[in-house]
Amino acid sequence: MKRALRLLREQLLPNAIRERSFGRSNVADLGGVRFGGYRNAVGAVLVALLLVAAGSGGLIVFGSEEVSAQGPSSGEPRLEVFTPDAVLAPGETSELNIQIANDGRVSSGTPPELRETLTTARNVRVDVDDDGTPLNVRSGQQSVGTITENEPRNLPIVVEVPNDVDPGEYELEVELRYRHNAQINQGVVTNDRSRTVTRTITVDVDDGPRFALRNAETDAQVGDSGSMTVELENVGNERATDLSVALESSSARLSFGESPGESAAVGQLDPGETTTLEYDLTFGPRAALREYPLDATVTFEDADGLEGIDDRPTVNVTPNAKQSFAIDDVESTLRVGEDGDLRGTVTNTGPTTARSVVVQFAHESPNVIPIESDVAVGTLEPGESASFRLPIEINREAEAVPKAFDLAVQYRNADNELRRYGDVDAVADVAERRDEFLLSIPNREIQAGDSVLFDVEVTNNLDQTVTDLEAKLFTSSPLDSDEDEGYVEVLEPGETTTITFELSADSGAIPKTYPVSMDFRYDDERGTSTVSDTYRTAITVTEADDDGIPWALVGAVVVVVLLVAAFLYWRRSE
Repeated sequence: MKRALRLLREQLLPNAIRERSFGRSNVADLGGVRFGGYRNAVGAVLVALLLVAAGSGGLIVFGSEEVSAQGPSSGEPRLEVFTPDAVLAPGETSELNIQIANDGRVSSGTPPELRETLTTARNVRVDVDDDGTPLNVRSGQQSVGTITENEPRNLPIVVEVPNDVDPGEYELEVELRYRHNAQINQGVVTNDRSRTVTRTITVDVDDGPRFALRNAETDAQVGDSGSMTVELENVGNERATDLSVALESSSARLSFGESPGESAAVGQLDPGETTTLEYDLTFGPRAALREYPLDATVTFEDADGLEGIDDRPTVNVTPNAKQSFAIDDVESTLRVGEDGDLRGTVTNTGPTTARSVVVQFAHESPNVIPIESDVAVGTLEPGESASFRLPIEINREAEAVPKAFDLAVQYRNADNELRRYGDVDAVADVAERRDEFLLSIPNREIQAGDSVLFDVEVTNNLDQTVTDLEAKLFTSSPLDSDEDEGYVEVLEPGETTTITFELSADSGAIPKTYPVSMDFRYDDERGTSTVSDTYRTAITVTEADDDGIPWALVGAVVVVVLLVAAFLYWRRSE
């Protein structure tokens, strides 16, 4: 507009004024077109002004310059429908995917920035009509929102094909209802329209070999491997031969060994015939107890020897719960410095039978030493329990406190593969340290210069029978013993026996209390030779009895006299 006004000011008006002032031939030149007379010159100027103000989009040329004026822009969406995989089968209800694309149209001269506004279809509603066909469309009217030229939409519809439908092609009408901006003038929408268009799609009903997978069952558990069986049925109307059935998992928690897929082969499958396929599965340790989909691709040859592919079958498989075990009823005879037993009950809390179950001692501590690291309890059915006993040694540096011992359960699964259930805590008390033997000494006194038989009553304070008990007495001056060892063949728990030693005191011993000590070497029930702690006891030395009869001297004299008498009698008899 500004450019046109400038041309008028610089070219048309001066020319008109000049014609009037100089009285020349009243002819005006308007862009090379001559207008005769003053009035005609003014008319030419008015025509130019009207052209500029009209904004009709025409092109006005003044000498070597041109002016363009923008008029209204118009356009519309053009919706088309496509079905990339429109093969249906008799007797099945299938989901058919419809693609809706938009190839819009605009008027010439429309600026690029207005194209999307004019070609976008808003509030698009789709209704598929099965009238005139034996098919049944189970999806009603659906809304897909806005469709632009750059963003086509996919719409799934459910189509039911009766068993008696003849093979062939069938057309379904697709009704599309939408709104769009039909015209824009000076940036303002001047025409908003609502339209309804009808398109058709063609579907193919094929009665060739088709397949279905059913009844997938597996013995695989979460965190373990196992086998899966699944039934494959030819639901088509033709025989299929040379079949290959490939299953693929889309979940990282379900695999076929090290691969996401595995194939099985079938020689032949007649219409309506079913066969059972077997695959090996592995569920990850974080798999959930839910269905996992498996997509199948069945390749085959039909009755004419042509190769075919059916990638529609799918099947779901659910893992069994993770195998688990519980440890209950824990008891112990554990004591600091002794051997003892950790006892309990192991229960199969998993869903499948566990074979060759072994309870293992998995605890690591310098003060706890397993005498046997594992114990077998046999086969456990789901919910079944068995008792176990683990012999354990608690050394003398251990503390008498409750301890949580780590146990593990080893077993074999249905495929006879060795598995191990993680650490299970078994809490048990460790009793304080005790003496292996209790000693009682009836007489703890001895006179200086005297020699006596020294009796020690020994009681087995252990919870087990000991054998080959050897006692050893240790003395120091002024006490001494020429018979300082004793022996007991068997001593039951709580049983008491008396061991006698010979004990003497020097004649010059000072009357007071002196220590003696003893220990025991013995064999426990496992046949292990053990040396006990050293036991100390007090012996009191008393003064010699000077006023008493020296019976030892008297006895010696009597013996001498008897010997002399015997000798003299012998000489006389000769």
